Amino acid sequence: MADLIVLGFSTMSGADDVLPQLDQLQREQLLKLADWARVARHEDGKIEVRQAHNTAAAGAAGGALWGMLIGLIFLMPLAGAVFGGVVGAVSGALTDYGIDDKFIKDLGKQITPGSSALFLYVVSATTDKVMERLSPYHPTLLRTSLSQEAEDRLRAAMPPVPVAG
Repeated sequence: MADLIVLGFSTMSGADDVLPQLDQLQREQLLKLADWARVARHEDGKIEVRQAHNTAAAGAAGGALWGMLIGLIFLMPLAGAVFGGVVGAVSGALTDYGIDDKFIKDLGKQITPGSSALFLYVVSATTDKVMERLSPYHPTLLRTSLSQEAEDRLRAAMPPVPVAG
């Protein structure tokens, strides 16, 4: 079973800066993610969300392929591809995969303007090695679906946030 972990960053680019490190951790088999999402809250309060899985694009590609194949039957492959792409994009956009979109947006509204958050749907992790690699980014733990005991262990493994001074 996967666990949800939400990390906060004091800058808008903080969550984006961590993404290449997450890819590297996954390649090294130290972390396995089912999904991730990044939220950045601009100074004016606007929320920008980026997700690992673009269901609209995947739906459009699949729909275009199937539309073209069906269009070949009726001797209109181009029209079939266009129609299938539109239908696929709409159905993909309406599909929610992984982390709940409403939860992402709701928590995004709660973070400080000028900051960011990273939502991780973690299947497995080598916690000590992952935290060692993420510590230079100074994450703070915002939310988890872990048990209280597991959350306390994770908080203890996190480095203290540096104080400006």
